[in-house]
Amino acid sequence: MIIDAYNNTWKAGGTSDYLTAESYTPETMIQHMDQAGVDMAVGCSLGQMIDNDFIAETVERSQGRIIGFGQADPRKLDAVETVTTVARLGLKGLKLHPTMHGYHFADHGLLDPIFRAAADNGLTILVNALDDPFCAPLSIEEIAKGFPEVPVLIAHMGTVWNVTEAMIVAERNDNVYLETSGTQLIEVQMAYRRLGAEKLVMGTDWPGNHFDLERAKIARAVPDQDDRAAVEGLNLARILGIR
Repeated sequence: MIIDAYNNTWKAGGTSDYLTAESYTPETMIQHMDQAGVDMAVGCSLGQMIDNDFIAETVERSQGRIIGFGQADPRKLDAVETVTTVARLGLKGLKLHPTMHGYHFADHGLLDPIFRAAADNGLTILVNALDDPFCAPLSIEEIAKGFPEVPVLIAHMGTVWNVTEAMIVAERNDNVYLETSGTQLIEVQMAYRRLGAEKLVMGTDWPGNHFDLERAKIARAVPDQDDRAAVEGLNLARILGIR
């Protein structure tokens, strides 16, 4: 079972060059999954346009192929209510994008209520954590360590400059995992060597990357077949409670 941990899909709208594209539909995503032998994949909306209802509809239409993660902006006054709605819609997780939405992650006033709502509703949290002081791994740890029952995926492993910091955080927090999209091969090799397979989950960040390319990277970084099976799906299945 190959389960990909992080991707984006949306219906065209708004004025952004990203959002007006017609080619990033769930149907196209599933076609590319099929080409790469991916059974299931997480689907999110972009930070530029939160659309939890569309993600829920996508999950329903996908017949079990797409796992929905909703999204919330903690700066909004109704953010906690949004997290509860994400769970009510049947979505499995919550994507947070500090860079796009303009907040520092080590802000207990903003993030503690979000994590508490995620804990109450059994949601996994995925943090878009490309190299940015707003979401440095140590800042993510500052919040995540207070909610050990909430699984946290550090998307992109803090690449480029924060990968070592991300490994430190994942190493000392049982609830923190590293997601591989956007990373270099050597970074995944380093994380595998230091943390083992159980702390890594494969993600593609489609359509920014393609599933076959990410699988090729993981195959090179994790040569052991059993370990690769864990990274390519079994770890995420355990985290999300997928049988």
